[in-house]
Amino acid sequence: MTGMETDAQKVLRMEAEAILELVPRVDKHFDAAVEMILACKGRAVVTGMGKSGLVGRKIAATLASTGTPSFYLHPAEGIHGDLGMVTGDDVVIALSNSGETAEVLNILPSLRRIGAKIISMVGNPDSTLGKNGDITLNVGVSKEACPLGLAPTSSTTAALAFGHALALALLSKRNFTAKQFAVFHPGGSLGRKLLLTVGNIMHTGKDNPLVHGDTKVQDALFVITDKGLGAVSVVDDHNVMLGVLTDGDIRRGLSKGVGFLQRPVTELMTAKPKTITKDKLAAEALHLMESHRPKPITVLPVLDSERHVIGLLHMTDLVRQGVV
Repeated sequence: MTGMETDAQKVLRMEAEAILELVPRVDKHFDAAVEMILACKGRAVVTGMGKSGLVGRKIAATLASTGTPSFYLHPAEGIHGDLGMVTGDDVVIALSNSGETAEVLNILPSLRRIGAKIISMVGNPDSTLGKNGDITLNVGVSKEACPLGLAPTSSTTAALAFGHALALALLSKRNFTAKQFAVFHPGGSLGRKLLLTVGNIMHTGKDNPLVHGDTKVQDALFVITDKGLGAVSVVDDHNVMLGVLTDGDIRRGLSKGVGFLQRPVTELMTAKPKTITKDKLAAEALHLMESHRPKPITVLPVLDSERHVIGLLHMTDLVRQGVV
């Protein structure tokens, strides 16, 4: 092991230990901060300078995406007019490891005049900022991971983790759901997993392969080949699900000869297959396919409330949409 690897591991261990130092500080002050933000009729305004400002931006983003309306206020911009974004209904979360950051202290008098509540997140509760908060949260650490003891390392990691703890405690108190989370995350793979439904991507109409129960296996094979989905739904005269026939079923049948090709599909199909409805999330469809036993499946017929077959979903549809 090289010296660099040893140093890197030491940094990770020190930062992990810094977070663990904060566990006992989830106390009555933490609970009071949660209750203050819950009771807030406005927004959680997070402010901080330098590295604390970068941590504050992330805390504000996490709060906003998990059900607590929030934004970041740069303290230096605040004293030049941006304090106008703060109202008396807001709660301000002010971050400073020293608790003596001039830019943050400079906006305190105005915040008091505005009437906003203040939660101080500081490394020194006896600092000016610590003493001037309505609630003070001690996020101080015993030692920075920086060997010079200068660059904010353990302290910023600990402050960010404590901010996350605050945000997720609020999430729990609000009974914030995955569906609500999805509203704030419509883009990217996360949005697709949370918002995309089976109805958005299933094959319908002429692209939905269907055959009746008295169809010969040979003719069903032509339909499977034409539609390119590797399967066909078998229905009765009222379009009600009877079963599913896959190209795998046909290949296995060929091991016993070709006579079965002239038999009706009902003799070879899988009766009572796994199915899904169009309102279900695509991610749920993926789970059904992957968790099927004795082995995963690649297609799911889509049924309505009366078991009419209205579509077919293939694993490749989920892959193309980035759900997998």
